[in-house]
Amino acid sequence: MCCLSMGIAVFDKCLQSTLLYVGDSPAPWCIYKTPPNYISFRIRCSVLSYFRMMRSKLRLHKLLHQLLPDQLVLLLEYLLEEKTLCPRTLQHLEKTYQLHDQDAEVRHRWCELVVKHKYVPGYGDIEKFLREDQAMGVYLYGELMLNEDAKQQELAFKCFAAAQEQMDMSAAKVVAEMLF
Repeated sequence: MCCLSMGIAVFDKCLQSTLLYVGDSPAPWCIYKTPPNYISFRIRCSVLSYFRMMRSKLRLHKLLHQLLPDQLVLLLEYLLEEKTLCPRTLQHLEKTYQLHDQDAEVRHRWCELVVKHKYVPGYGDIEKFLREDQAMGVYLYGELMLNEDAKQQELAFKCFAAAQEQMDMSAAKVVAEMLF
């Protein structure tokens, strides 16, 4: 049970303990043990409704952050069609969906976004992708070179030099032709 749920449960018990019900169930004819204090009762009700609202917002928040990989791929594909994205948007995307920990398809689209928008903090994710997913990385080497950005080209050369010996011969040949 999360802190918020536990807080609501405790608050519910506190609220119920101030009421003495006539009969078995709570009804409009309940009698207060202590003299009724309308203002404090309304405050308690407001706090309780706030806790309930926050609990539902937390559920929605969790749902938004738990997209399936296919849904993330579609989102990233859509964002790739955008002409420009500010670095702050990319930063929020990365943190919200933990893109560096997703499957290869999602990380590939993320790396494409990083290359397209020259998002320097994401260059580490590109290096990791080119090291771990060499077969899918061939296309990414081409993207790095076509952008004609010196930092990106340097990144491509650096990654290829580190991974060249571990790459499949045909993939290494294709990448070498792109780079040199």
